Amino acid sequence: MKCSVSGSFKPAGTRILLVEDFGPFRALVTSLLRGDLDAHVFWASNGLEAVTKAQQLNPDLILMDIGLPRLDGLEATRRIRELAPSSKIVFLTQETSAEIVKEALSLGAWGYVAKQRAGSDLLLAVRATLQGQPFVSKGLADSGFAIAQSPDGAN
Repeated sequence: MKCSVSGSFKPAGTRILLVEDFGPFRALVTSLLRGDLDAHVFWASNGLEAVTKAQQLNPDLILMDIGLPRLDGLEATRRIRELAPSSKIVFLTQETSAEIVKEALSLGAWGYVAKQRAGSDLLLAVRATLQGQPFVSKGLADSGFAIAQSPDGAN
């Protein structure tokens, strides 16, 4: 089933960089994205590779884990914001502590999805973000982590 959404969403040919070091989860997410969104999915398995690929590919969306080898996802995001500022970043991670979520969102991320909610939240987050709407997983949003305005300053 292809996604049909109004607005600035690009249903075919959306370029997504998935930064995930665990192969089985990476394969699952890739399958979801390609099947439902007809997206072109590129992979990086560590933070340094993510920075390089983000600069080379300038993807529409980056799905970023935090617990990565060689360079953690938070530091990779700091670097990517400088090198590929038009790429929207959504964290997809098992980290749910308030401090980590707050830091991740302060880096200009458009969203935050807890891996344990990926089945219900991932495609919603991707669609929302590609339409310019921030997204935070339900449990985190209920804890006060809703994004008040988009990272580029617009409401």
